[in-house]
Amino acid sequence: MVEENRGSVSASPALDRELLDAKFSPPPPRPGLASRRSLVERAVHSGAGVVAVTAPAGYGKTTLLAEWASTDARPVGWVSLDRFDDDPAALLTLLAMAFARVFPDAAGVVAEMRGQGSASLGRSAPLLAAAMAHAPAPFLLVVDDLHEADSPACQDVLEVALAGVPDGSQVVLAGRHEQSPLARRRVEGRAFEIGADELRADAAAARVIFAGAGVDIAEPELDALVARSEGWPTGLFLAALLARDGGDPSSVTGDDRFVADYLYRECVRSLPEDTQRFLRRTAILEQLSGPVCDAVLDRADSGALLRELEAHGLFLVPLDRRRGWYRYHALFREFLLGELGASENGSVVRLHLAAAAWYEEHGLPAQAIEHLLAAGDRARAAHLVAALARPTYLVGQVSVVTRWLTELGDAAIQAFPPLAILACWAAVLTGAPAEAERWASMIERIRYDHEDLDELPAFESARAMLRTAMYAHGRERAIADAALAVASEPPWSPWRDLALYLSGEVALLSGDLDAARSSFEAAAALAPQVGTTDAVLLSEAELTILAAREHRWPDAERHVDVALGAIDAFHMEGYPTTALALAVGASVAVHRGDRAAAERLLARGMRARVGCTYAMPFVSVRVRLQLAVASAAMGDGVTTNHLLREIDDLLDRCHDLGALADEIAAFRREAHERPADAGSTPLTPAELRLLPYLQTHLTLSEIGRRLFISRNTVSSEVGSIYRKLQVTTRSEAVERAVAIGLLGA
Repeated sequence: MVEENRGSVSASPALDRELLDAKFSPPPPRPGLASRRSLVERAVHSGAGVVAVTAPAGYGKTTLLAEWASTDARPVGWVSLDRFDDDPAALLTLLAMAFARVFPDAAGVVAEMRGQGSASLGRSAPLLAAAMAHAPAPFLLVVDDLHEADSPACQDVLEVALAGVPDGSQVVLAGRHEQSPLARRRVEGRAFEIGADELRADAAAARVIFAGAGVDIAEPELDALVARSEGWPTGLFLAALLARDGGDPSSVTGDDRFVADYLYRECVRSLPEDTQRFLRRTAILEQLSGPVCDAVLDRADSGALLRELEAHGLFLVPLDRRRGWYRYHALFREFLLGELGASENGSVVRLHLAAAAWYEEHGLPAQAIEHLLAAGDRARAAHLVAALARPTYLVGQVSVVTRWLTELGDAAIQAFPPLAILACWAAVLTGAPAEAERWASMIERIRYDHEDLDELPAFESARAMLRTAMYAHGRERAIADAALAVASEPPWSPWRDLALYLSGEVALLSGDLDAARSSFEAAAALAPQVGTTDAVLLSEAELTILAAREHRWPDAERHVDVALGAIDAFHMEGYPTTALALAVGASVAVHRGDRAAAERLLARGMRARVGCTYAMPFVSVRVRLQLAVASAAMGDGVTTNHLLREIDDLLDRCHDLGALADEIAAFRREAHERPADAGSTPLTPAELRLLPYLQTHLTLSEIGRRLFISRNTVSSEVGSIYRKLQVTTRSEAVERAVAIGLLGA
């Protein structure tokens, strides 16, 4: 669920904004529940910057948070997470948006949360931490349902962001599971924790619950009920509802899940069968509104029924103050889904398909994909993923695309080859060469004659562009493939800019500078019209190189300004395709005598080169050549020679680079005539991938598991980082990395 400044891929911004606003709205306090004021005051007065509320479902975590949010004197931000937020870029964006709603002057940080790969941990999270550290006043930021974003990547960025909570402010994290970002704070005594024991209801709280349900209960019976339920708030609430409707509440014996199901069943059984069916069938929805329920159930009175159910107290949580959207309490929804599967399992697929149709019709295809996957309709889901993959990649949510592809599975992707093309491009552009080769091999074996989506290139053209980019068959084949792609993609095709850019690259490799310039200019002019920032960055960077080679420095300045402006405007930091523009930007800055700007751009380019792999070899080689050119111009012979060695490693995998190989040879001769001992050895791509994890509490073994390398390799790389940065501790390494632009801004 997104909006424009979060990077929306929705065709219905009004509805999308309505759903998003619900995530930032605290639920109104529910009547008839015991106050947790004393517990809130203990947390506030603890002075801890981070408060953790951790307990299983049904312990009143959200109720506690809602009361806290409604009574705290500080400015309050709120965000509720769901399973679609288990992505580091998405999580950081939501946190930044919640913070910006408290302090509108901080709105600029929201767009900086985009990025892919290590950029979230290495850049976005530190930027959010810095924004919070400089908040103009103490604040309270509440994050509910944190267990929905419990992937290691999300937990890591959260830990880094929390480092910025200033004195007097608090971030409250509520979830079902132990919260790993608290590990270091717990040891240092800088966290206040509220667990299930603190959330249990005593006799006084139980009395309030029963009174709220309009039930009078004798003291001995109440005390016995509290003892049997072990103070489980949901059990007591269910018992009160059961007693109100004439049932026997004495069956409550603790927080056993089977008891919960029994009590829910008893509470629901008194409702009309039509209402019970409504509850069961709408449980497939993460969020409920009158229109979507009407569509799924083919009825016209869902809005009124939702309001009636809320008034009845049946575990329906309003998501906005206008009562337009709701969700079921988590435990109640789990019960309803179980009942649906047991009593009318045959209707589940139909219900999901109806929900998917409604979301797609209303311009929310991402939600439609989730329902199609749940329904097992992988063919239709594949078509929607193909339409959404590119824009989702462009807004930095690469892991969302990866999850979709994983859930679809290879068989469904192979059955719709245009999606295999996009999967391969995602691997190429994010620096995953082994995955790119796997997809490319699969694509070469596919025969496909259908052209299903206007947004996708013709299959043969798409396959030709991939072969050109990956350069697996040499220069002559790349020339032929690039020509085929340009001839196949008409002027209105959203893929023509990529075909033109690749045509320019193969012309460069052949030494035809005029043809290369013409193709790059055409690609750069077309790319903004179709929203392809990668083609803008790469084409304008190549035009900068050509202008600089011919000493047309005003033209070089103009082209590089466009490229660097696109990085900033579209928040592309961390994308490998930015590396070339950053490298040539450093060289142009050196030429105009702005060494400070050159150093900043060079540091960013060195960081971005991590994702420049042999998956797109001529780009990765040219990136390192231009970084070496800038380093040499700044007198850093050590870095220059290191980059030349990285080029040699790439050349071992890729041959026949034509004129580019000649450029490398000429630069190498030039570099050997300069002193080689000036400067310091740069961090390798492997070390740059590891560096952001030094901000966390993770042990070397845990870092190794994150990066799929051994503890010994981590230890060796950390030691190398320390030597190169001339530090002896993790904190010193982080401080030094921030100072030289390898972390944060």
